[in-house]
Amino acid sequence: MAYVAVKGGERAIDAAHAWREAARRGDPAVPALSTAQIAGQLGRAVERVMAEASLHDPVLAALAIRQAEGDLIEAAFLLRAFRTTLPRFGAALPLETGRMAVRRRVSAIFKDVPGGQILGPTTDYTHRLLDFTLLDDAPPPAAPRASDPVEAMPRVAELLAAEGLLRPEPASEVTPFDLTREALAHPAPRDARLQGLARGDEGFLLGMGYSTQRGYGGSHPFAGEIRMGAVSVELVPDELGFPIDIGEVVLTECQMVNQFHGGKTEPACFTAGYGLAFGQADRRAMAMALLDRAMQAEELGEAVTAPAQNPEFVLAHADNIEATGFVEHLKLPHYVDFQSEAEAVRRLRAAALAKAAE
Repeated sequence: MAYVAVKGGERAIDAAHAWREAARRGDPAVPALSTAQIAGQLGRAVERVMAEASLHDPVLAALAIRQAEGDLIEAAFLLRAFRTTLPRFGAALPLETGRMAVRRRVSAIFKDVPGGQILGPTTDYTHRLLDFTLLDDAPPPAAPRASDPVEAMPRVAELLAAEGLLRPEPASEVTPFDLTREALAHPAPRDARLQGLARGDEGFLLGMGYSTQRGYGGSHPFAGEIRMGAVSVELVPDELGFPIDIGEVVLTECQMVNQFHGGKTEPACFTAGYGLAFGQADRRAMAMALLDRAMQAEELGEAVTAPAQNPEFVLAHADNIEATGFVEHLKLPHYVDFQSEAEAVRRLRAAALAKAAE
């Protein structure tokens, strides 16, 4: 199929869309990639799109990835736009991650942590070498039987808190902020900050979290616990008045343990950062936890010296959907603005040349 330059507004746009669709499909001789294949085999991409779109639906996330040709930011944009069309019929109860059916659980601060270390499915201990056997599309070797999930497993944070070693989380009876329905204002409370981080661009979160480890924020973190597994979602229908289980979601939870806090009026204790993300998402949850702790600096009486400690800076730039809009709008026509500035430059140049000729 060949395309020639097309002039004339709507016709040109229609032709561009058709060209894009043909490019998305690729070589017709190669079998088309199905949505089910994406959902089943590109799990990390699907989970990232769900997180950044604030919508848990693996099938629709896979559809968005297929439509966007693997552009995960564009896929998150599509899914978040779809989310705005959905009706709301209730709110779930807070998820009890302490009752998680754990498939993976590691702690970097206790070798013999109660409940044990559970490696689960991970690439943490593999060499980063290309596996050329995947080029053959041969059937994979039989996978080992997955162990049954563990449900009664204490959190590391609870173990530290029992000794008084961890700063207790302040109790709150305030209805949680809903970033999907309210505009973020500053100073933002911690629940709003965590929501902003939960759907922030993973690369941005990683970079900002990394900056805290390189000295831009005075953080010295330990991975207290990273756990992944299924958590029940419960809803209380008005007509029933008691909770019912409507399903489950797979989540990754991270609790970072950070440097001491204390003073003349309170004994020293560790502080903590928290991260929670859809699916198996160690990197996102860890970056969230690093930034959550960094953004508590002012509340803990620490000097705010680094970008990662500034909630307004972090949250204003973490949302890749907003960032995409601001950056990509530069592709749209700016003829009038530019010609106005170009005329101003011409006048300034003419005046400068006339003065130099005197």
